[in-house]
Amino acid sequence: MSVIPSHIVDQIMQNSRIEEVIGDFVQLKRAGSNLKGLSPFTDERTPSFVVSPAKQIFKCFSTGKGGTVVTFLMEKEHFSYPEALRWLAAKYNIEIPEMSEPNAEEIAQRNERDSLFIINDFARSHFADNLLTKEEGQNIGLSYFEERGFRRDIIERFQLGYCLNTSDDFTKAAIGNGYKMNYLEQVGLTKQKDDRHFDFFRGRVMFPIHSITGRVLGFGGRTLISDKKVAKYFNSPESIIYNKSEILYGLYFAKGDIVKFDECFLCEGYTDVISMHQAGIQHTVSSSGTSLTKEQVKLVKRYTQNLTILYDGDAAGIKASFRGIDLILEEGMNVKVVLFPEGEDPDSFSKKVSTTELQSYIKTHKQDFISFKASILLEEGNNDPIMLADLIKNIVYSVSLIPDQITRSVYMKSIAAQFNISESVISNELIKLKRNQLSREVSEPSIKDIEVTKQHSIPIFDPTEETEKSYVHEHELIRLLIKYGTHEIKLPSDESKSEYVSALELVINELSADDLFFEHPLCKKIFELFLQGMKENSLYSAKYLKRLEDQEVVKFVSDIESMEDELSHNWVTKHNIFTKSEHDDLYVTVMNAIYFFKFKKVEEKLNEIASLLKNNELQDEDVLLLLSEQMAYEKIKKLLSDKLGRTILK
Repeated sequence: MSVIPSHIVDQIMQNSRIEEVIGDFVQLKRAGSNLKGLSPFTDERTPSFVVSPAKQIFKCFSTGKGGTVVTFLMEKEHFSYPEALRWLAAKYNIEIPEMSEPNAEEIAQRNERDSLFIINDFARSHFADNLLTKEEGQNIGLSYFEERGFRRDIIERFQLGYCLNTSDDFTKAAIGNGYKMNYLEQVGLTKQKDDRHFDFFRGRVMFPIHSITGRVLGFGGRTLISDKKVAKYFNSPESIIYNKSEILYGLYFAKGDIVKFDECFLCEGYTDVISMHQAGIQHTVSSSGTSLTKEQVKLVKRYTQNLTILYDGDAAGIKASFRGIDLILEEGMNVKVVLFPEGEDPDSFSKKVSTTELQSYIKTHKQDFISFKASILLEEGNNDPIMLADLIKNIVYSVSLIPDQITRSVYMKSIAAQFNISESVISNELIKLKRNQLSREVSEPSIKDIEVTKQHSIPIFDPTEETEKSYVHEHELIRLLIKYGTHEIKLPSDESKSEYVSALELVINELSADDLFFEHPLCKKIFELFLQGMKENSLYSAKYLKRLEDQEVVKFVSDIESMEDELSHNWVTKHNIFTKSEHDDLYVTVMNAIYFFKFKKVEEKLNEIASLLKNNELQDEDVLLLLSEQMAYEKIKKLLSDKLGRTILK
């Protein structure tokens, strides 16, 4: 596997804009000098996800995740470190030299998830090549798409393809390129029957299903045979990279316009999406023929609060979709509905009218969910009082799911006016429903809900954290090295001569003089990086550390930079390490941290001696030596205490 040269990594990091990349996943809003949004890693209603364009880092206070743009892609898209860099390089048109196609041996070395993505990408390319260059693909697959009215540029944009109607054309090609059979079966491209393998999608036109970043997660395959015994669509089975309930078809192509127009159109099938995009309405996605899920609603919510559902004239399908409307309302989103003329769907209708006429139709036929739901259900009611009462309860139930009280109140007034019922009656029904919902929530609390209360935890270095309390002195010294290691410090000296050293050199000299070292694994790792840089005559900065492949280091550095307060309140009030500000006198700041580091090491040594003295089998000579050593360390402790301005109580 080719290694990305370090200067190219630097170029990628310099050109990548974290706010642009994360903006493809999260709807960000300006909050002072930072940007805020809902966490893409967990379910939350209050934004706790912060992006700093100035520092080029992010911090998710709900989950504790944080780091650079590379970290984000590794966490969100499960990229490896090289994959994240290559994705950014492609986005910002940065050429990576000596890129080579992976061979069979390299593929075997990659983890399972990466292998499945690689195979899907190979399949996408193979099927597209079949469609555009093979005689069967052109005569059958390409002809089908062109007969449906799809332009060549749209076919290529959505990477449509064709699987030859041959038993194992694709499977042979994949095996010939070094891909493993078990992975081909895992993604559902190859099936086995008895002792033979065959292409699962043979004879079908192919619709690649993309992740938000454009990776191929799976495929939808449509048969061109008009036989009721043959399923119209086959879809890839679920795997470790493909969960259909968490995917919206077309979102990769639509996300930019969804943000631009602050609205998302939702339809049912692949061709609906493609036709709407071809008509110029590109903020359109689909649930790919499955019932709308909570995860899919959350996907849309990352980009907009406004979701409009586009329905065809199928009454049964419309009624089945009511649950989806409830899911949208439950997420606090604004939902509208557009019903196309009978016998039409977004695919067919968009091809019969111009873009302007299509936009006009959607705008004039857009209605709120109450009017829509009432009109559909009233058709069955036939003015039956019992059915009408059930209808109203059904609509009130949907309103009860809306989290915002003011929005619920507005809808209650609308229901009361539409059905000529007292608003107090509607209100009482709503209160009863909310009480029942609350009762269920209270009786069945979820661990996830309880954990949400841990948001906005205290800073990483807070000495009140018992789990890290014994290493607080190491954390603080590393924190200062990360922030100020490259800064020059003027040493106290005669006015006739001024000597300057870096903060890093000062720390190294002070610790090496007493033969002291770091014990906490991460602190030790970072300090060794600094030492390595010194050997190479380089002072490593936070900027350098954030470009490392080691994401544990990257997160540690990013957490330091993402702290809102310059100083930890507990450090000032409990340890008296700093004066007015770290910046007032950097020499004093660093030396105080060094003194505290030494103080803790002396305490550890005294505790060790005290433990040894409890041994009743010690010889008198050994006891005297330990007591002498103890006295010496007590004097050092007193000296360090004076330096720190402390009083030791006996």
